[in-house]
Amino acid sequence: MAGWQVVFVRDWHEWGQSPEEGVLGIRDLKSAVGGIGLRPGDPVFLRPDCKVDPDLLDFVLSPEFCRLARSTREDYATDIRLLLDWLWDRGAAWWQADEKDLAAYREWRCDSPLNPARIGGAKWDREAAALTKLFTWGKVRPLPVDTGRRSDRAADARRRNVRWLTPRTWRWWMDLGLRGLRMDGSPRPGWDGRTELRNTAFVQLQLSSGLRRQEGGGLLTLELPTQKLGRGLYAHGTVPWALTRSKKTRVFYARADALQQVTAYRETERAWAVQQAQRKGRYDNLPGTWLVTDVTRGLKPKVAWVDGDGTVGRADLGGLNWRERQRLFTEGPDGPEPLWLWLTEEGLPMLPDRWNTVFRLANLRCEEELLTARERETPRHLRTAEARGRVPWAIPHGTRHSFALFMLIVLNDLVERKYGLTPDQRRDFTNLFGDPWWLVAELLGHSDVETTKEHYLSPVRHMRLESILAFDDEDEAAPGSGASGVESRVTGLFARLARETSGIQDLDTLMDPHPMPARPGTGLTSNEDEEELA
Repeated sequence: MAGWQVVFVRDWHEWGQSPEEGVLGIRDLKSAVGGIGLRPGDPVFLRPDCKVDPDLLDFVLSPEFCRLARSTREDYATDIRLLLDWLWDRGAAWWQADEKDLAAYREWRCDSPLNPARIGGAKWDREAAALTKLFTWGKVRPLPVDTGRRSDRAADARRRNVRWLTPRTWRWWMDLGLRGLRMDGSPRPGWDGRTELRNTAFVQLQLSSGLRRQEGGGLLTLELPTQKLGRGLYAHGTVPWALTRSKKTRVFYARADALQQVTAYRETERAWAVQQAQRKGRYDNLPGTWLVTDVTRGLKPKVAWVDGDGTVGRADLGGLNWRERQRLFTEGPDGPEPLWLWLTEEGLPMLPDRWNTVFRLANLRCEEELLTARERETPRHLRTAEARGRVPWAIPHGTRHSFALFMLIVLNDLVERKYGLTPDQRRDFTNLFGDPWWLVAELLGHSDVETTKEHYLSPVRHMRLESILAFDDEDEAAPGSGASGVESRVTGLFARLARETSGIQDLDTLMDPHPMPARPGTGLTSNEDEEELA
């Protein structure tokens, strides 16, 4: 084996039966691992000589490391392994490292032209945090790296690479990337949209609610909002605290039309996937399933279940993390079926990070439709700015960014236009109910409104809210008291912001303002003809 390796402990229900001769000389490896104190998700560091490092095992079992979230433990272990490899090649152990070693390592990771995979400031800050924790626990003095020192933090770190799509650009992106349509609205040849409804329903739910990928991707069917507000445009539900980053339960709001799309998915694609899985017996021998026997109502619902061995369990529904939620099944009319909302084509729970692949494939379809064959062959980072700027590029977290911007604009618009407040009255209104920044922070679940301004709305935070809503004369003259008028104003505002602010993708800035003329007799532009021939 070359270099250091990290092996992560699997969830207990995923462990198969050990062979009679045991593993590594241990008859019951699962019990032995649990007896040491390791938990699912914990890393085990293997030295290049294939032996478990005892010092790093103590570090993993230490309170300093155990208190970290599972995803953080996994990220930190990966970061630490890279340093271990780098030091091993230089004949040094991690507890022998000094400030010069870490300065050289940082230069290699971030700046060396000999490193083909250099990292940015935000990634270095995360690695520095992992290494600081290790060296602090190991009592290495002086600390080779310390995130408490300004010099050990990256000056160019960006907490968020915020990219927004305007509402009409999201619709365009979904048409091209998720619905398999071409620019003229015709279906793509050979398009197979078996998961089209699931994917578009997920995106619309996320756009209308501002949920994080794990929050929306980990919902159960019984947690979809049902209580409508006012005229029924929105419904509200609850995000379980175990799915949130702050570990606090919060209320979220989703548009009724987005929830109708989710309902359509449940009654068609999802129902078909469940039916096929039941027919093929996929749920019969699925390890670790919990068959739900009761779910209580109230502010803190509890769920009771029985597992495959007949053991009865009970817990707060809001306290189940996304891994535990995958195990929840209910007895349907034709057999057991998952309570997990989003399913794969095989009828199995779709892991939250699988949405990254859905978005990436949709982005590639947009590229295929909007770029020439020659442009697609060029690596993305080497393409011209004109080619890169012609294609919408979306990520799951971008739905949350776009929700935040949309709600900021709409809330300001409501205050300015619906109530017709003077500057003094608006100040009094803000003192009573909070300004739009505070309201958006509440919707996103941020405990500090500065987090909202700094990480989600940074491209426009240099603008005063009054100037954001300072429509020009033709905007003011547009018809606009009804819903269509509001939509027209918001669309016009987004178009202006896209022209004046970096990071906002809108149709006016994405589409080529000077299209190439069609070749006589073909009906195709030169670019389209090149793709057709390719």
